[in-house]
Amino acid sequence: MHKRIRGQALYRLNKIARVYIDLMGVRSSKAVDPVVSRRYSSESEAMLVVRRRPHMVNGGGFVVSNSKQQVVFTVDGCGVLGTKAKLVLKNGDGNDLLLIRKMGGMVQALNMVHKKWEGFGYDKEGTEKLLFTLKDPKESCLVQHGLIRILVHGKPKISTCNIYNNNYVQIRGSFAERDCNIMDSDGRNIAQVRIEKEMEEMVGNKKDLYNIIVKANVDQAFIVGVIAVLDYIHGESTIC
Repeated sequence: MHKRIRGQALYRLNKIARVYIDLMGVRSSKAVDPVVSRRYSSESEAMLVVRRRPHMVNGGGFVVSNSKQQVVFTVDGCGVLGTKAKLVLKNGDGNDLLLIRKMGGMVQALNMVHKKWEGFGYDKEGTEKLLFTLKDPKESCLVQHGLIRILVHGKPKISTCNIYNNNYVQIRGSFAERDCNIMDSDGRNIAQVRIEKEMEEMVGNKKDLYNIIVKANVDQAFIVGVIAVLDYIHGESTIC
């Protein structure tokens, strides 16, 4: 009798364990929720090429092309818009996808000003909606060890480490050296900024031409929006 009960209990435990493993497998392979739109994600890993536009000719900013050399995104900065600390991300058809602005706010408890970047998308009626927030590492003493965190708004909580009840992504490495990773809240790489040696030797300046490698099912428009902020923070193509 006891052996039969114990056998049934072990069977149930094994069944629960198999279900848990299956669920974990589904969770780990689940597509990353889009921030701007799912239409800008791909079922396979994408290699994007970023080319800086000259200030003297096109007002600066940069152009992003896919592996077929088709322009998929453009970023306009101060030289085009005529306004500092403002960026606009457009798709290949010239439609606005993101409006990114640098904001300032007083933190009373610390008696200091924290400046942050806010990225706004648009709903079906064209109304702005806040999609992500990035604290400027030049202004915030909270950024340590070269790690920058971007809060993604309007998404369900997926990590107990996230005290803001939002998803977040983080950047580790050096954008200035074109050697950094963008990771999700579980520490998985979702995009990389890299430059091949051959490309660097060909153009002579790693800031003029480099790659963004975006993992499958990741919102490429969001990734390029984050790169646009990093570009401005480092005083590159999007500043006046």
